[in-house]
Amino acid sequence: MDTKDTKAFRRSLNHSDRYNRKGFGHAAEVSGTLDTAYKSDLIQHIRDNQHTLRQGNVTIRLAEAFGFCWGVERAVAMAYETRKQFPAERIWITNEIIHNPSVNQHLRDMNVDFIEVTEDQKDFSEVGSGDVVILPAFGASVQEMELLNDLGCQIVDTTCPWVSKVWNTVEKHKKVNYTSIIHGKYQHEETIATSSFADTYLVVLNLAEAQYVCDYILEGGDRAAFLAKFQNAYSQGFDPDRDLERVGVANQTTMLKSETEDIGKLFERTMMQRYGTGALNDHFLAFNTICDATQERQDAMFDIVEEPLDLMVVIGGFNSSNTTHLQEISMHRGLRSYHIDCADRIGPGNQVEHKPLDQALVTTEQWLPDGPLTIGITSGASTPDKVVEEVIEKIFALKAAPALV
Repeated sequence: MDTKDTKAFRRSLNHSDRYNRKGFGHAAEVSGTLDTAYKSDLIQHIRDNQHTLRQGNVTIRLAEAFGFCWGVERAVAMAYETRKQFPAERIWITNEIIHNPSVNQHLRDMNVDFIEVTEDQKDFSEVGSGDVVILPAFGASVQEMELLNDLGCQIVDTTCPWVSKVWNTVEKHKKVNYTSIIHGKYQHEETIATSSFADTYLVVLNLAEAQYVCDYILEGGDRAAFLAKFQNAYSQGFDPDRDLERVGVANQTTMLKSETEDIGKLFERTMMQRYGTGALNDHFLAFNTICDATQERQDAMFDIVEEPLDLMVVIGGFNSSNTTHLQEISMHRGLRSYHIDCADRIGPGNQVEHKPLDQALVTTEQWLPDGPLTIGITSGASTPDKVVEEVIEKIFALKAAPALV
């Protein structure tokens, strides 16, 4: 598909009777199942008690904002509704519905199939006409949506509206022939989807990469070295000597908010320096594409790490970008912090299997010190309250102080 037709394709898809992005009216029927599987009376009790629970010599401090966001709740509910609407049909998901192992396992238990990935490519060969295909909260690329539409599939689109907002932003960049600078991870499914709506794009991982690009804009440099550095992170035919004259900034919604803001300001200053204040609007566009839920959870993390804590537990999928950035905030504060994806990572005994920032899984012995402890806890936007409850119960069990509501 010509990338310039993506907006028209989305519009036509929205009018198709084989496309649904609003659910099927079964919310009341699936709500009980969802509450049982994912909600927690204990966590609600802690919320109602100023986010604090004390048992024995252990104090738990929950961040003010954590866990399931509205977009995630919507996506999971729509997936459950889909099975209710199509009890006999074969149902697929193009990727994990969200980055949480327990949620995805629940869907597998409901006989929802996941598209196989071989050699970094999704294999749609078993998907047939009449099959139902769920697009995850992260979205799907235009090419995937076109393929599924051509196959005659029933498409259920759970894409988070905040992600769709970013797509609209890169569509605006494209309309006026601006290159989209996307702050994200080029291999992340959300960024893959977002870049598919762009015409010309470049993905930058962090502020350091953004600085490299801005230095190139101001000073020029080795074109071949530039392309080698950003291999796989730019659009086909991208030329830094041609395509960095007019840029717009967008982001993967789960990136660190402060870094996205800094990258936007850096490009604004760079284009002002390169072309002058009066010509800024002819060379730079910026729209606010930072997800409210991501921002709230990061702000709450910045607040809780300022409290007198002995250690921090960050709960969420190891491939969850928003969870990783919560861990990053804790580590930069110098606070001892453990990123786990579920309560099963704790034990046997006083040990924990966890993932340090940008490292493989490790096991730490005697991770809970003797004596009184104050433990901060937060969770990523894809983590159910039930998982947080299980972690807290495991901690109290280790400290011989069972949590009772």
